[in-house]
Amino acid sequence: MGQAHADSEKGFVMDLKLKDKVVLVTGGTGGIGTAIVKAFLAEGAKVAFSSTSQEKIDKLLPELDGDVKGFVADMNNEEEIKAFVEGAKAAFGTIDVVVPNAGYEGKAHPVQDMTLELFEQTYMLNVFAVMLTMKYAAPTLIEKGSGSVVVVASAAAYEPTAGNSAYVSSKYAVAGLTKCVAMELGPVGVHVNYVCPGPVDTPMMLRIEQDFFGDTMTHEEAMAALAGAYAMDKRYAKPEEVANAVLYLASEVSSHTAGMGMHIDSKVSATS
Repeated sequence: MGQAHADSEKGFVMDLKLKDKVVLVTGGTGGIGTAIVKAFLAEGAKVAFSSTSQEKIDKLLPELDGDVKGFVADMNNEEEIKAFVEGAKAAFGTIDVVVPNAGYEGKAHPVQDMTLELFEQTYMLNVFAVMLTMKYAAPTLIEKGSGSVVVVASAAAYEPTAGNSAYVSSKYAVAGLTKCVAMELGPVGVHVNYVCPGPVDTPMMLRIEQDFFGDTMTHEEAMAALAGAYAMDKRYAKPEEVANAVLYLASEVSSHTAGMGMHIDSKVSATS
């Protein structure tokens, strides 16, 4: 387990024991993904992340400090997902932590206007890519008898939204998938959990605002509408706040926690 120790300048500091752990992060050049990559590097971990283009990787790498490698991988393609996992293991020698983060917000439509193509596109990134990432990383974790998986899901896994059936149902699905894998890998020493952010201050959130409200609201008005029910400061979460939750669930500190969805939105609910 992680140990707390005194630091004369910072006070009480928790050691998450992530130093030199090899971490896989999908979608590492997105808003949340970049925060996750930086958070693990700050803990001294070694990070392999995927992105959709070398251009995005090259733009991000100068911002990163630590042992890190980017891989171009299309999360819509099983062979590229497999190649990413195998390439990361080859580069660093092992895998300790898996963070399936890449996702797609889908498009808001009432059911009568929904298409199978849109459902398939949303499920491919939000469910199937998560499953495939875990599929190809699991044998290494099982062989080691240790490690963790932290899936970036969504508060939508608990909150249906009219007109957003593709995205919401995909997050319900990935929550169920993660719970099943937690039961499969828990007995061999791998703890599997997921985080459920509400709205997060990223470019994806701006696209969601536009999809739902168009030009009828300002950014501030849209944020008030989407985060107004929160118990604290009624704002979007910061990517770094999501990353901190991922660190906790990835670490030995949470080794007795499995199949849990951690909310990151300050919304108080009696049902989740």
